[in-house]
Amino acid sequence: MMHIEVAEHPLLELGVLHATFPARLGEIESPPWLRELLALDAEAPLERDEECRVQVRKLLRHGGYKPTGRGKPASEYLVRAAGEGELDSINASVDICNAVSLHSGLPISVVDTGLATAPLSVAIAGENTSYVFNASGQEIRLDGLLCLSDGEGLCANGVKDSQRTKTNDASREALSLIWGTSALPGRTAAALEWYAGLLVKAGITDVEFEVR
Repeated sequence: MMHIEVAEHPLLELGVLHATFPARLGEIESPPWLRELLALDAEAPLERDEECRVQVRKLLRHGGYKPTGRGKPASEYLVRAAGEGELDSINASVDICNAVSLHSGLPISVVDTGLATAPLSVAIAGENTSYVFNASGQEIRLDGLLCLSDGEGLCANGVKDSQRTKTNDASREALSLIWGTSALPGRTAAALEWYAGLLVKAGITDVEFEVR
């Protein structure tokens, strides 16, 4: 398991998963059963609810960040996108991430470990911090938000991940972080186990995971 230094936090329950792909990610097809999980009414072992939404926002708000509007948790964005029929298949890794996040209600980050550099750490971002989160060059302000950092700076969080370290068709391994909270006992572990099981079912069997 990759080493991540996690700063003390009264609410954070971090699910950490590392997967090595048997081929380049662009060559791993999302099977029909996986694409079906991207629907709001898909049968799943976890079910999002209002309490989960409230507690996730409380987690992200702890450092002073405001998780509302365009800065809402990624899991809430997925619910809206699925409800509007806009949650499309991207690749097996991202589809699994999106399915687990959609149904568990927990935001999840995915980072290409070939693009990230050591050391890795998780802490609340300082003032006047931001990064580009898409190919169009749009930025997100990160002040007060729990974030993953690598050797080059901030690169992922429960709202929008950095464009710099996102997975792509050439990716061969990825680190996933489930931004869970101790206010929802057992949910992070359950989401992590389901996540790992879906990867294995999709043929990605080199998987390690733990709750921090």
